[in-house]
Amino acid sequence: MIKLLLVALGGALGSVARYSTAGFVQQRNIGVFPVGTLTVNLVGSFLIGILWGIAENSTLSPTIRTFLFVGILGGFTTFSTFSLETLNLLRDGEFKVALVNILLSNVLGIVLAFTGLFIAKYFSA
Repeated sequence: MIKLLLVALGGALGSVARYSTAGFVQQRNIGVFPVGTLTVNLVGSFLIGILWGIAENSTLSPTIRTFLFVGILGGFTTFSTFSLETLNLLRDGEFKVALVNILLSNVLGIVLAFTGLFIAKYFSA
């Protein structure tokens, strides 16, 4: 029961952070590219890499890991929004922008997760 409450609390915190961050970034963007969603997903990828690197070499409890990874970062990042925005770009004939969104989100997301993991391992060694 405690884990469910922590997931709910973490999800709420992550969702509010996502809404605030994506909105802030998107309002400053000109054009159709969904830079707000890209930003939260890339930041989330980087953070999960760092946190995983720290968690591997620490005594973080499974409950705290669940709160951080499933709750906060699960609420912060948003694959479903990425999918919908990409679908809308394709529907609207923005094929190049959609392809850039797909490539940036996936390739940079993986690169940033790896970079975060590497940084965490480097500083914890």
